[in-house]
Parts: sequence; structure tokens; C-alpha cells
Amino acid sequence: MRKHMLNSVLSCALLLLFLWAIPASAQEHYTEGHVWRVTLIRVKPNQMDAYLTSLRQSTKRIYDEEKREGNILDYKVFLKETHNGPEDWDICIAVEYKNHAALDGGAARGEALRDKIIGGKQQGQQLGEKRVEMREIVSSELLQEIILK
Repeated sequence: MRKHMLNSVLSCALLLLFLWAIPASAQEHYTEGHVWRVTLIRVKPNQMDAYLTSLRQSTKRIYDEEKREGNILDYKVFLKETHNGPEDWDICIAVEYKNHAALDGGAARGEALRDKIIGGKQQGQQLGEKRVEMREIVSSELLQEIILK
């Protein structure tokens, strides 16, 4: 009985050591940085000016306010200069958050800002419908920035 109990304790200790070692081995190469939401967008033909105008008039204002309120750290918009085919993306929007916890409550905060800046749910839906005519979302990813040691 005592031998069985000793084996159980040793097994648990080894398991805990193993579970602790997995993240520790990954962390030996990097430390975690900020979290990014990256959206890749394909703009439909002849819609680039209209789409950029739409981004400037609404999205930029919302992100600037989110930044002022401390909900996001920063945001960036990238224009892709190389194209690998008709299915490729044209614009990338990257939003930087302090950590995963900063995403909590984001939908409610976003709706409140939408109402304040755009004018309400109906106006937001109309803007979304207009944007469907201008662009398609190729992908939207949540990325963990890492800083190599």
C-alpha cells in the first residue's frame, strides 16, 4: 500500500513537472508581445477610391477614438504593392491590443462607438452593405506577437 502511494505521488510530481516544462521550453525562445487582429481585404475593381474614402470617414474615426480611450494601442493600414493573382488581397488592416484580455467587451465598446461616430445601428448596417459592394474580406486572423530572445 505504501509503495503504491509513493508511486502515485511520484507519478503526479512527474506529470506536474512535465506540464510546467512544456510552456517553459516554448518560452525559452521568446516573450509574448501584443495581440494583433489582422484583416486582409480584396478591393473590387474600380472601388479603391470609394473604399479608402469609406475607411477614412468612418473606420479611421472609430480607431482613433478607440486609441484615445485606451481600448487599442494602435492600428495600421497597409496597401499591398505586389500581386500574385486575382484572388490576392489589396489592403491589410492591423489593430494592436495590449493582450488577449483587452478584447473582452470589445463588441459592446465597438457598438457604442459606432453609434456615437456613425449614428446608430441602422447607419452601421447601411455602411456595411455599401462596403460589401466595394470589397471582400480574404481573412481575419488573431496573432500573438512574439519577441525573440
